Amino acid sequence: MNICVYFGKNLKQLRKQKKLTQEKLAEYAGLDRTYIGGIERGERNISLINIEKIAKALDIEIYEFFQNKDLIKDKE
Repeated sequence: MNICVYFGKNLKQLRKQKKLTQEKLAEYAGLDRTYIGGIERGERNISLINIEKIAKALDIEIYEFFQNKDLIKDKE
């Protein structure tokens, strides 16, 4: 699985766990809603700065974007 797709799937899962819409997450992170959607679909190569903004908006640590073991199995 492409790293952008992997990251996007994790982002979507984490966002839903926090019961946030893409629009609300984008607002909290200071980003555009369409950008969040593009990240979740694996279409965007997100910068570290924006990863940090989204992590703060979700109130999580950055490493949590890379911990989903279920998605790692799909990587093969």
